Amino acid sequence: MSQILLKEGERIDQLFSTDVKIIQNKAVFSYSIDSVLLSRFPKIPSKGLIVDLCSGNGAVGLFASTRTKAPITLVELQERLADMAERSIQLNQLTEQVTMVQDDLKNLLEHVPRSQVDLILCNPPYFKSTETSKKNLSKHYLLARHEITTNLEEICQVSRHALKSNGRLAMVHRPDRFLDILDTLRRYNLAPKRVQFVYPKMGKDANMLLIEAIKDGSTDGLKILPPLFVHKDNGDYTDDIFEIYFGKKGQSHD
Repeated sequence: MSQILLKEGERIDQLFSTDVKIIQNKAVFSYSIDSVLLSRFPKIPSKGLIVDLCSGNGAVGLFASTRTKAPITLVELQERLADMAERSIQLNQLTEQVTMVQDDLKNLLEHVPRSQVDLILCNPPYFKSTETSKKNLSKHYLLARHEITTNLEEICQVSRHALKSNGRLAMVHRPDRFLDILDTLRRYNLAPKRVQFVYPKMGKDANMLLIEAIKDGSTDGLKILPPLFVHKDNGDYTDDIFEIYFGKKGQSHD
């Protein structure tokens, strides 16, 4: 569909390594590196069913769509963000593969069959609702970043019901919530299997973590992957990040 109408303040950004285009609006919501890394972190099943919870403007699910033929369901509570995601689905001509559901993730089982989902991707709100530091955000950012409309517990609970046995939940989150994340996953029979810490650059503390858990999996065998550094000392992207954003060096891009 070539004629996708942009609303006031919106722009189209492209992740060159996937050729996926995303409708963004700085005042409402824009994806950032956490969404890009999450879409690349887990092994994406070639078939089955994939769900992207807390999908915002759809970036994670749309980026993941280039790695699989499996149907993908995006779930986002906020109408404004869901509308942007729906138009991005049309913009990328992915209406056959990707479905937008505007609803509370509590109601996920009204949209996907119980115990039938192969992979759940989730870029959840990072901050507990009691944290007041960044409450001067727009309503859209506030709900996306603070545990007001959902929280870690609820995400793990709904994932437990939706995932098939040995289905996987992959999340991006903050390192200071690591123990909380491990405890909550295990309480819902989601065994953490792979963790990767992400650092802004060498010598800095980690500011993101990627984690993947398996439903009904053994609690043995947690693998801590090598650290992922975003920037070199000179501020350029590291080769790993450059490849995620732009594809392997040597590929031509505008």
